[in-house]
Amino acid sequence: MLCIIKGSPAQGLTILALAALLLGACSQDSGDSGPQTEAAGDAHSTTPANQTAARRFDAPPLDMPTDTIVGAAQRNAMRQAYFGDLHVHTKYSFDAYAFGTVATPYDAYRYAQGEPIRHPSGFVLQLSQPLDFYAVTDHAMFLGAVSAAADTSTEFSQEDHVTDLHDINADDNMNSNSLSQRVNAFTTFLPETFQRIINGETDVDLLNGIAKEAWADIVAAAEAHYQPGEFTTFVAYEYTSSTDDRGNLHRNVIFKDSDKLPAMPFSRLHSQNPEGLWDWMDGLRAQGIEAMAIPHNPNGSNGAMFKMVDWDNNPIDREYADQRLRNEPLVELTQVKGTSETHPLLSPEDEWANFEIMPYRIATTQKSAPSGSYAREALLNGLVLAESGITNAYQFGFVGASDTHNAASSLTEKGYFSKVGLLDGTSAWRGSVPLTPAESEVIKAAGRVQVKLVEGQEYATGAYETWGASGLTGVWAERNTREALYRAFRRKETFATSGPRMRVRLFAGYGLEDNKLADQRDLTQAYAQGASMGSELHLQEQGTPTLLVEAIRDPNSAALQRLQIVKGWTENGAHREQVYDVACSDKGEVDEITHRCPDNGARVDLASCAITPDRGAGRLMAAWKDPDFDASERAFYYARALENPTCRWSTWDALQAGVMPRSDLLATLQERVWSSPIWMLPESD
Repeated sequence: MLCIIKGSPAQGLTILALAALLLGACSQDSGDSGPQTEAAGDAHSTTPANQTAARRFDAPPLDMPTDTIVGAAQRNAMRQAYFGDLHVHTKYSFDAYAFGTVATPYDAYRYAQGEPIRHPSGFVLQLSQPLDFYAVTDHAMFLGAVSAAADTSTEFSQEDHVTDLHDINADDNMNSNSLSQRVNAFTTFLPETFQRIINGETDVDLLNGIAKEAWADIVAAAEAHYQPGEFTTFVAYEYTSSTDDRGNLHRNVIFKDSDKLPAMPFSRLHSQNPEGLWDWMDGLRAQGIEAMAIPHNPNGSNGAMFKMVDWDNNPIDREYADQRLRNEPLVELTQVKGTSETHPLLSPEDEWANFEIMPYRIATTQKSAPSGSYAREALLNGLVLAESGITNAYQFGFVGASDTHNAASSLTEKGYFSKVGLLDGTSAWRGSVPLTPAESEVIKAAGRVQVKLVEGQEYATGAYETWGASGLTGVWAERNTREALYRAFRRKETFATSGPRMRVRLFAGYGLEDNKLADQRDLTQAYAQGASMGSELHLQEQGTPTLLVEAIRDPNSAALQRLQIVKGWTENGAHREQVYDVACSDKGEVDEITHRCPDNGARVDLASCAITPDRGAGRLMAAWKDPDFDASERAFYYARALENPTCRWSTWDALQAGVMPRSDLLATLQERVWSSPIWMLPESD
């Protein structure tokens, strides 16, 4: 039997279409969910057996309080900021295991709670401060298959095409000399497994069983480490799709709770088209299983993540927009593979747009087109949709994450260890210090990373040197529980940081001019009279609303330099944007013409990475009114706060190795935090 899979056969992906049998795409098994789960059917069981790509689930609208849809302000001022990572891979991801990660989901949660674990390269990883929440998001595609292939006691390991994976992570093979073997095994595993499925040589049920066992263990780990009120885990996974030209369309799927779960996660093998994922999620929701999908790395999508057309290139309509907004209320703004806020070509008047730009499509060195790949432009396009009478499909909040493939988030520039195990676990492999002749030969033999000559010395080059120590999700919630945090995700009262634990709050409303966000009474007023970040403010005739914004530094990082408001609006269908500095450190005042703070004089000594003492602020706050406000315009506003400059990880690597920093890489950066936007709606809406 061959399934008709949404978005795959029609796109000419013959191998993927035929391989859709894998992981239960056409499975008739609707009962066995594995340990720790309550069966809701397999990954495709919410769809009738004769469902075709042209049909959608007949699911009712998402039944939630109004505030999660239109963003009406909550009334509880007792919310706290919680920090966590919603994008973590372990041994069950095919790429993580292939490159040396043997850490389990249990190890990942131990790390997040402050315990040490071991990096594939042998050194110890430990957070200086535990996180509040964590989500293991292993790839649904071929879940657990590579680790099973490496284990010579399993039935799958006996197949001829996986012999290169046997004992690949044995103790004596955990070194750089194994890179060539790992790259070769990794690059051949996927196509050869697909072909064997097509030929009937690989038992689909065998791979289904491996995936179900891995999924059950992921769920069990989340349950074992969930401590309501102290540490929160989320059952989650990554849906890993892309366009035919390698444009990234990945999503992390986060389940609200574990009371009832699908027996199998929905993967690219079920549908290359993300609309198929939304159909599945709508179907689960109709069964009482609530989840959301968070797009990540839109910067590497080659313009595909935020298109103004659907999968079939039809203009976005209300049905598409409603479904996307229902299932994707958040976007991952920053992670190790770059920042997706905006791009210098899209925001030429924003002096800070060139922040940790990763210019490539994911897992390639092919350039990614900026337009359609960055969040600010998508927010602007969302205004255009709303003005045309269509739901704003891009009314999303912001989160950050690491996308670590080591089970451990790499969040600090000084202690950066990147993300892909043995491939980039040392400074030489990630391109920050010169290669030795032996290292150069290993890299050339592996063929995974190129070698570049800089000032007469060889460096590893490719995408790795454009990656960064990022990021984290911040959430304003009543308690550290799944219920409270997920509620905050849904109302988009979230913020993203590039790594440091800065906090930011944003409100908008009338009669808030004298509010200083100084105490509980001020917060109570802000929530009662205004709209919090992630929500909407319906404009009134009484004048210009006040934006209350506050940023607080991470005491373990640099002080704050400036606090900004980023505004986006449209004029006659054309995109407009403006960055306003609204609060300055060191008693600086914003210039009324340029809307910029003066330079506070903070500098970095590149010989030691020491920063200028006694510069910057611990807290910046403003009660700000837009000098260019027009009540007839749709607009969005979000806050951005910047630290004083500090050394980038590549400079720290060079300093610790006793060599000069690579001259073609930025030596410093300004860590930052972004609030989710507030949308201003004209009175006529």
